[in-house]
Amino acid sequence: MDPLFWQHKSLEQMNDAEWEALCDGCGKCCLAKVIDDDTDQLYFTEISCQLLNQKSCQCNDYQHRFEKVSDCVKISLQDPETFQWLPPSCAYRRLSEGRPLPSWHPLRHRGKKSEMHKAGASIRGKTISEVFIHGELQDFIAWWPLDECE
Repeated sequence: MDPLFWQHKSLEQMNDAEWEALCDGCGKCCLAKVIDDDTDQLYFTEISCQLLNQKSCQCNDYQHRFEKVSDCVKISLQDPETFQWLPPSCAYRRLSEGRPLPSWHPLRHRGKKSEMHKAGASIRGKTISEVFIHGELQDFIAWWPLDECE
């Protein structure tokens, strides 16, 4: 794989391996979200999916996630509206909007995620698994997922 593929390929031109490599593994897309019925505003919460590993920020069962989590969404070019609910720091969203990858993105650091975690761009140390929540989602609104963390 070309180590700088995202700089000269569009999302449509990427192969499956390149598409998967775009994911920085921050875990923000695995946070529960709330939509305000009056304004259609999307809010991220600090509540993570039951399959999300709080330390690695990765899905504990990526291969079977759609079978185990009914509202898990596959991010694909076939459904570009899914990009709208991704955080502003997400590579898929950024590239679709003509913006570059953030400076901490693992692809800029030979695949290492340490810069992302140091920049505070992942969910590490910021979330609660949905299995421990006994309240309304709106009580857990979080603003940090919207930070660009540049």
